[in-house]
Amino acid sequence: MLNVSTKDLVPSPVGPVDVEQAEAALVERYPRLVRIAYLVLPPSLGRNRRVLTAHALVQRSLPRRRVPGPAVPEPRLAEDAVDPGYAFVRGEVLRQALVAGLPLRRLALPRRAQLPPLLPHVWGLRLFPRVGGADELALDQRLSRLSGPGRAAYVLRGLERQGDAEVLRVLAAAGVEDPESALSEADAVDGADGSDGSDSPDGRGAADGTAGLRGGPATPAASAGGSGGPRPADGSGESPTGRPGSDPGARADDGYGRTDRVGEQGGPRRGTGDGGRRGAGPGPGGPGAGAADGRAGSGPARRDGRADRVGEQGRPGRGGQRDGAGGAGEPTGRGGADGDGTAGPGGSDARRGPGRGVGGCGGAPGPLPGGGAPGSFDPGRRRSGAALLESDEFDPCALQARPTDLIRRRQHARAALVALVALLVCGALLGLPGDGWGRNGAAAPSYARNPAAEAALDPGALKRVAPAVWTGSTRQDFSVWPARGGLVGDGALLRRALAVWARPGASVHSSSTPGTPVGPPMGPPQLLFAGVVDGARVVLLHDGLRAVRYAEPVEGAAGAALDFARTDGADTVGSAALVLSRAAGNVRYLTAPWVAETAVRDLLAPGKAPRPLARDAAGMTDPMPSPALARSCTRWNALQVRDGSGQRLLADLGEPAPARLLWGPPAAPVDATGQEAREAWARTACQLTAVRAHGVRSVNAWRFARQALPEGAGRGTWLCTRAETWRGTGSRTLAQFLVPSPGVPAALAARSEGSPACGVRDPRVLAGVLWQAPGGGWYVLAAGSPDFASLETSGGVKGRSDGPVLAVRAAAGARADLNGVLRDGRRVGALR
Repeated sequence: MLNVSTKDLVPSPVGPVDVEQAEAALVERYPRLVRIAYLVLPPSLGRNRRVLTAHALVQRSLPRRRVPGPAVPEPRLAEDAVDPGYAFVRGEVLRQALVAGLPLRRLALPRRAQLPPLLPHVWGLRLFPRVGGADELALDQRLSRLSGPGRAAYVLRGLERQGDAEVLRVLAAAGVEDPESALSEADAVDGADGSDGSDSPDGRGAADGTAGLRGGPATPAASAGGSGGPRPADGSGESPTGRPGSDPGARADDGYGRTDRVGEQGGPRRGTGDGGRRGAGPGPGGPGAGAADGRAGSGPARRDGRADRVGEQGRPGRGGQRDGAGGAGEPTGRGGADGDGTAGPGGSDARRGPGRGVGGCGGAPGPLPGGGAPGSFDPGRRRSGAALLESDEFDPCALQARPTDLIRRRQHARAALVALVALLVCGALLGLPGDGWGRNGAAAPSYARNPAAEAALDPGALKRVAPAVWTGSTRQDFSVWPARGGLVGDGALLRRALAVWARPGASVHSSSTPGTPVGPPMGPPQLLFAGVVDGARVVLLHDGLRAVRYAEPVEGAAGAALDFARTDGADTVGSAALVLSRAAGNVRYLTAPWVAETAVRDLLAPGKAPRPLARDAAGMTDPMPSPALARSCTRWNALQVRDGSGQRLLADLGEPAPARLLWGPPAAPVDATGQEAREAWARTACQLTAVRAHGVRSVNAWRFARQALPEGAGRGTWLCTRAETWRGTGSRTLAQFLVPSPGVPAALAARSEGSPACGVRDPRVLAGVLWQAPGGGWYVLAAGSPDFASLETSGGVKGRSDGPVLAVRAAAGARADLNGVLRDGRRVGALR
């Protein structure tokens, strides 16, 4: 049952605290604060870390600014701390020490007190307090079984001499959720140490005649500081044996003014029964004079006039008063050693701490009775847990030093040295000129170094052709294109373009036509264009094999694009234009310097005149709708250019280089600018989607046969369309059938990839379709190039004809196999 003398859990009436006031209290009471932190911290941390953590917690307990308090402080209670600055710093130390004892959780961020301290820090040494005796070891084991709040309650009552009400208030202010349970844990330790409590830390006697550790006013009959006569065993002051004592189990005085009660320890604390201190030494009041109420103290004094309370440094004529009464035999009436190690005319206050420099961080310890040192063990008696808290075992300022693991430390030093050397080497390699993300934009780290690669990445080594070179050159291709554009002198842009070409990073959108190598240039490439186009900086480069287009936004290098197109063997028409930009469904071209005129022609409208397309001084055209980005085939715009030898048609198939459109036999095709060619392309242009983004160099349409249709339906036309690639392989061939109606698109009869049919090497082609006549009848129609002597069908439909065309009546949905015989007798199958 708790005995409290003040209002429970009411905050102490502490006024505002300045930083200077808190600092003064911390410096003055630093040893006591570090001891409190050391005792409250969990023993599982280890003594070395507990010592460093205790010092760290105290050193960072100062407020950052003035701490506000109540406008009108309430009257100070008996249990309240004397100094508001000390009370504040002590509360901060307790709060941090309790947080440091909380376990770390996986999903929660650790708090600062739970982490190892940064300062103070010791390298190469392990520090721990001096080793005590068996009593200190037993107390340390009992404290290790308590929770953090329980240790805090025990320390506040045993070391700080606080009553229960103040202990509850301090624990609640430190963030303890259940202060009463913490106080109960402290009671369990008091009962486990074997002490009868006659030397209670707060100097109060228990109601049953014994002096308890917990607070509460004692009755006069239970006072150990009575008249010294015999007391009855029921607590009236007389024992059954007639010896003076507080209970039947009390032992007699040893003749030196020292009671042999287990755990009774002197020191700066309150009296043993009535709240006063026992005086020491002869005086006007006789032996034992100097009690708290001015009455004679109980029990005989030592022969040398000193009180035999361990830690109470009395001298003849000096008494310990709480109410300010002067000590016997001392003119100044100074009390015993108070909490800060000093005694004043008005007496000392037990709440200030241990007497006279207990601990290794502060003042020098005073002499003890019998010549013992502070914290020394007297084999003739046991000490209570409260008194043991002031021993050197729990002093984190009086320390011993030992080395750490020397062998492991040497191994760690070698590993750290090797890691440092590796870090320096890597940093030197990464910091070499020309490397790094910042200088080269979106380029990835360099993977090789050689003179040719370095020259290829140097913007100053780029080949630049003068504007008039092409007029006197014997060849007209990309090699004589002049360098054009408003940014041809932007070295940073050109450096980024070359670096991204050589080492495209993960953020670069890269594309290439089939069969085009995407590696870095083998030497300095040729600069064709550098300028701003449709909100992007565009660079066109050529290395003799490929045309490379680099584009990046005007703001920054994020979202860079890199396009490769194979252009080896380009002639005058093949190098007439390159795509500069595609945006919003439109396309812009950069034309060759020999192109005199540009226009836009819709292939699906052969009778419509072309629309002129303007260009600027650099040869860049205005935007025109691109069929490569269209989702429907309602129009198919082609770029019509005119050079010194005639007009050309170029189609955008989604690649950097447009494809040339041709018309005629494979051996001698011409540009598809004539009337017959335009009419044929008007019905077959939509089939160009089958060869889009395939690395196409040119597309040739050839009318290889005409056929009279059954039932007098007119004449049908057979076309062969072949797309040649820049790489020479992977060509695609389409066989198409055109009915007599000019507005009907061509019907796809056959498709083949990689076949030499309809090309220069093999100009022969054979194809067939299932066709329905206007009268409703179904026929198998077939046609071959002029080299075929006869055609034959088998399978679901059987028939044969002499010559390159065939028409056989069939049923709807019929299937047949088609083959033919050439004039030289070889049998050839249909295109597939």
